[in-house]
Amino acid sequence: MGELESSGIRGQPPVFTTELVAYVDSQRVARLATVDGEGRPSLVPVCYAFDGERFYIALDEKPKNVPPTRLKRVRNIRANPSVSLLIDSYNDDWSRLRYVLVNGTAALEDQGAERHTHAIALLRKKYPQYRTMRIDEQPVIVVTPASVRSWKGGVVETEDAPPSRTELDFATLARGRHVVRRYLPIEVPTSLVEQTLEAARWAPSPHGMQPWRFAVITRPDLKLKLADAMSNEWRRNLTMDGESSEVVDTRLRKSRNRVLNTPVLVIPCLYMEGMHQYHDPIRDEAEAIMAVQSLGAAIQNMLLSAYSIGLDTGWMCAPLFCPEAVRAALDLEPSLIPHALIQLGYASQDPPRRPHRPISELVVRYD
Repeated sequence: MGELESSGIRGQPPVFTTELVAYVDSQRVARLATVDGEGRPSLVPVCYAFDGERFYIALDEKPKNVPPTRLKRVRNIRANPSVSLLIDSYNDDWSRLRYVLVNGTAALEDQGAERHTHAIALLRKKYPQYRTMRIDEQPVIVVTPASVRSWKGGVVETEDAPPSRTELDFATLARGRHVVRRYLPIEVPTSLVEQTLEAARWAPSPHGMQPWRFAVITRPDLKLKLADAMSNEWRRNLTMDGESSEVVDTRLRKSRNRVLNTPVLVIPCLYMEGMHQYHDPIRDEAEAIMAVQSLGAAIQNMLLSAYSIGLDTGWMCAPLFCPEAVRAALDLEPSLIPHALIQLGYASQDPPRRPHRPISELVVRYD
């Protein structure tokens, strides 16, 4: 009798092996455990669908005394998003006992959202009964795993912890990477941060000078100092643009939350020391542009590397508009010019993907 930990490296989203996914997909019912704001537990059986990363639970039409949005599980999730999901199977042959226990956070996805549509399609594919129910008119519970433990009788297995996206081909990585704004409050291992920065340092650069440096921020006090410094400049710029105080306050609040609630912030800085100086304004400008282009390549390397090892990222350009404020907040050397703010962490909610133009609109051909 043994236990299999499949949570991966501490702080990463859990890894679901092919065999584990097959078991989860084969089961028809799970037990969802929630707690209310005072810590009182509740346990209910649920039908679910799984897409390899998240679990989806419908609020269906079975007879109930209250509207679906007033169910205890829904009220509990709104009060405390921490949940557990137990998927198990019993057999009188105890060597065939098994369970999968998922711990994570739950959220409600409303009708019309891309993930809601995705969830309904998965649920209706798995359960024919749902195809005639109006489950698409109600929110869907989305469970994002933070850890998973699998146990099965008679088998002793070891921890399985390969990064979840390492086997994706480059085209899939490039298409899958996208900007994420909201992150789970999960620590990102230092080794993974260093791995993303290691990829950045192999970007092409003019004269091989690598004209960039990276400031890495995880301390809450520095995040607050950085947010305060940039907020002052943002407010001044937005006010100068004629925005109302309500719009300014809303935009500042959202931007500050992105800075304060991201596990790791990376500030890519332009570093011009050692670059050629021509005493010719045109060539000097070209030299600076080359350095900026190289910095962009380094950032892209970092973003793709992060995505390949299970991290999510966001790219904020705010430091471009207030480099002096950023430099002062972080006490950076005068030779470092902040150009961006890269978020690193694990997505709590993916924003809808923006449409990308077809290749026919992006290429000038000389056939």
